[in-house]
Amino acid sequence: MILKNLITVSAFTAVLFAASAFIHQNKDQKTAQHSTSENNGFAVLELFTSEGCSSCPPADELMGKIEKEYKDEPVYLLSYHVDYWNRLGWKDRFSTAENSQRQQQYSRILNSQVYTPQLVVNGKTEFVGSDENNIRNAIRKALITSKKTPVELSAAISQHKIDIQYKTPSADPQNMLLINLVEKHSSTEVGKGENEGRHLHHWQIVHKQNLISLNKQQEGITTFKLPEGFSPENWEVIAFIQNRRTGEISGSAKTAFK
Repeated sequence: MILKNLITVSAFTAVLFAASAFIHQNKDQKTAQHSTSENNGFAVLELFTSEGCSSCPPADELMGKIEKEYKDEPVYLLSYHVDYWNRLGWKDRFSTAENSQRQQQYSRILNSQVYTPQLVVNGKTEFVGSDENNIRNAIRKALITSKKTPVELSAAISQHKIDIQYKTPSADPQNMLLINLVEKHSSTEVGKGENEGRHLHHWQIVHKQNLISLNKQQEGITTFKLPEGFSPENWEVIAFIQNRRTGEISGSAKTAFK
């Protein structure tokens, strides 16, 4: 009888403990979900890369990997192809002087070197563009700690141009709204230079970037010329708010073409 009572008490205690553990676990999960939704964090990743750089393909591939994994989260990817590698044997067809100038601006703000592949997160921290561990840690931190100023975007296509309508409450005189026309994926057969003979893939390629001073207008329309061979399913528009003095990004959004 004593043994039977002990077994009964032990069984009841085990059930009670399991129920308590389940309730506690469920509470933690709800708290985590609530915290994520309340925080409204985001991460803007800007990669500076070049088809002429042999160290860049792993960073480009990582962009594709991250884009796939975080497609349903507020992680915004932008690849800027710089032009200073062009004189070393291969001209990158996606490169522009504006992209190189943007990297130079980050060099001054972040007190960093100019190199490829370089990746900047939310305008505040920079890493080697293929440093997966540091980049993933930076994304996780940004999604938890950053606070996003809302940006509304919509895109309309006409015969020869793309009209982007934007709206944001940000009125800081130091803030700019940078609106980017982005090609989601492309590839190149490289004929010369450090990557000669390689078939390179690129993701989230910035083709054009329009800068708008939010000191003067918090809403309006900006226009891009329709790219040659444009197909709506392979392009998108990404916009973000950036402080021109500190480089810090405080809001971001993207829109597809309907």
